[in-house]
Amino acid sequence: MEQDMPAVRISVRNLVEFILREGDIDNRNGGGPDKEAMQLGAKIHRKIQRRMGSEYKAEVPLKVEVPCDGFLLRVEGRADGIINSGGAVTVDEIKGVLCELEQVKAPAGVHLAQAKCYAYIYGVQNEYENVSVQMTYCQMETEEIRQFVETFSIAELESWFLDVVKQYEKWAKFQVEWRGQRNASIKKVEFPFDYREGQRELTASVYRTILRKKKLFIQAPTGVGKTMATVFPAVKAVGEELGEKIFYLTAKTITRTVAEQAFQKLKEQALRFKVLTLTAKEKICFCEETNCNPEHCPYAKGHYDRVNDAVYELLTSSDDMSRESVEDMAKKYNICPFEMSLDLSVWMDGVICDYNYVFDPNAHLKRFFSEGISGEYLFLIDEAHNLVERGRQMYSADIYKEEFLEIKRLVKNEDARLAKRADECNKLLLTMKRECESYQVVESVGHLYLKFMNVMAEVERFLENCENEEMRDKVLDFYFRIRDFLGIYDRLDENYVIYTELEEDGRFKLKLFCVNPAANLQQFLDMGNSAVFFSATLLPIQYYKKLLSTDTDNYAIYADSSFDSKNRLLMNGTDVSTRYTRRGEGMYQRYASYIWNTIKAKKGNYMAFFPSYRFMEAVYEQFEAFLQKEPEVAECILQSHFMNEEAREIFLETFEEERDESLVGFCVMGGIFSEGIDLAQEKLIGAFIVGTGLPQVCCEREILKNYFDDKGMQGFDYAYLYPGMNKVLQAAGRVIRTEEDRGVILLLDDRFREPRCREIFPREWSDCGLTRLSEVEAKVKEFWKYF
Repeated sequence: MEQDMPAVRISVRNLVEFILREGDIDNRNGGGPDKEAMQLGAKIHRKIQRRMGSEYKAEVPLKVEVPCDGFLLRVEGRADGIINSGGAVTVDEIKGVLCELEQVKAPAGVHLAQAKCYAYIYGVQNEYENVSVQMTYCQMETEEIRQFVETFSIAELESWFLDVVKQYEKWAKFQVEWRGQRNASIKKVEFPFDYREGQRELTASVYRTILRKKKLFIQAPTGVGKTMATVFPAVKAVGEELGEKIFYLTAKTITRTVAEQAFQKLKEQALRFKVLTLTAKEKICFCEETNCNPEHCPYAKGHYDRVNDAVYELLTSSDDMSRESVEDMAKKYNICPFEMSLDLSVWMDGVICDYNYVFDPNAHLKRFFSEGISGEYLFLIDEAHNLVERGRQMYSADIYKEEFLEIKRLVKNEDARLAKRADECNKLLLTMKRECESYQVVESVGHLYLKFMNVMAEVERFLENCENEEMRDKVLDFYFRIRDFLGIYDRLDENYVIYTELEEDGRFKLKLFCVNPAANLQQFLDMGNSAVFFSATLLPIQYYKKLLSTDTDNYAIYADSSFDSKNRLLMNGTDVSTRYTRRGEGMYQRYASYIWNTIKAKKGNYMAFFPSYRFMEAVYEQFEAFLQKEPEVAECILQSHFMNEEAREIFLETFEEERDESLVGFCVMGGIFSEGIDLAQEKLIGAFIVGTGLPQVCCEREILKNYFDDKGMQGFDYAYLYPGMNKVLQAAGRVIRTEEDRGVILLLDDRFREPRCREIFPREWSDCGLTRLSEVEAKVKEFWKYF
């Protein structure tokens, strides 16, 4: 019976875009590769719908089930409007555009195809013989509309629609058959290790959270086995149809590797599970320069004519979705490997990727996270402490007065209309600049919004006709900047502060600053079933619960450390301070002495983490005086301001080498070496944490402080203390990575004695002792005596 048949869901939009696309990848069309993203159409949709009259029914949900070979294909979507008038029916599809309406000669093929799908579904369900399709294009600046109307018989719509479905049927059939194989294999998979202390409870908590469609915050120290404790129950949940796809989200490349290894470990038990890691376009691109159009890239030419065949072959011939497999197939079909990997993601059981592929309004996977789309996704969010600042970045936008001035000068001899519009914005910003001494909070920039829209419309027109490639590239960069600004403007609410700032170099900035990203993140979290946030440093957990989700009934658990605390010496040096009032040569020398006395007590590899490069260099100068007297004691390496990936690897490889003396790596707290690196056992036996990690006072930190103070939420802690202490916990976490590790952690600042700092200490730091410079060498020797 049909109701017992498995069903495959697909949206109308995804169906037509997938089957009917053709031709080249071309980032020159309409100013960029994704015209839909540039149309900023949601508000204009609602405005047009409201003025269409009583016969117009807006946002009509439609769904049809088509019987296929062994399954039902469920095609669903939402028509912008249905007009019933005098016994006739018209399906309306609205698109907002920035170009002038006379340039729209006919409806775009994919737009018309969407409308025809809705017309067929509505017509069949309501037994009409004919249905009209109306394409409504609205110019975003003037709000003028242009409409194209065409009438179809249900018979011809049915023939066309079923042909599209027929082309999709093999893909849906693969999906159904694969799901059966995958779920059967999942039933046999068991947890691949002996459970560590607390790990079984952690795994059960993740499963329960998914079962109840909730969110879970996990504070779990290094060594608990967080990755497998989240991946395993999520895979089990997929096998029980509690979720259709796992998104494993990370902020760092190294944690992606750990996630890949976890899935691979489960596959050793004959698990059938297709997992893809999304690699950034710049890294996977076959060309020396990433320029996505057929004139510059041979893989862009005709890409859409061949990509579906490439994806289908890889899907049906292998479970290996590694970067190498994707690249090999892309070369075979002469297509773009990045775009191919995005298409592959639709068919995956697990996708490992950066946060921005889910949460970033300009970079998210529109196949899964566009407006109106939702799915049974399971989000596993690793190193979740990073998501607060990343969220603020993703949902904030800024623009500079000087950008408008530069565009005006660039195009004044080419396009007087665009130059005039840019000059209008420049003058408005100049007025604001004269009122700003350093930074200033602004109540509203609504008057600028309309002017920016005007500029954007002119830029769109300019890009359609510009043949000067160098000029076009500069204007296109500006286009993206202003588009992003306007996109964030549409999000403004009580979670934002608007401010202007006169920077040290004289440039004048206007910023839409997202101080609390929770509501924006929640919009995307709501598109899935469940989310698990986990980190070794998710303290205080209430801080993260308030800034990463708006739900009030989220779960939280604290996993105890599985490591023996006797293997770690944790001490707070109380006779040093990083306070500005106490900085000076004498204090820097005292810090250098702490490091020197500790490494004299035990030869080995150490890292010292400092609040800034300036502080690090000042202490290093004092440390050099010790080295000049006894050069055989230690070797030093320093983190530099701008280290590329190769320099970073060389720095870390130094800790792998055998040596007769100690090694001290001088680093900056919160930098590239204070998290996401794994130097186990003898590779790192000690860390010096210099200062409480408090961010430097600046206008944004003060804005954060004032914002949360006004909400009655301890502004200083939210703006300074919690982010700072997270850096401390991350840096300290570099030392003990396995059960065999032994090491020393010195917290070097008298402020660590304060209750507000101690309250954020993890439970396993309850044994933190106190020390002074005169005592530290003896205490370190005493600790190492037992190993």
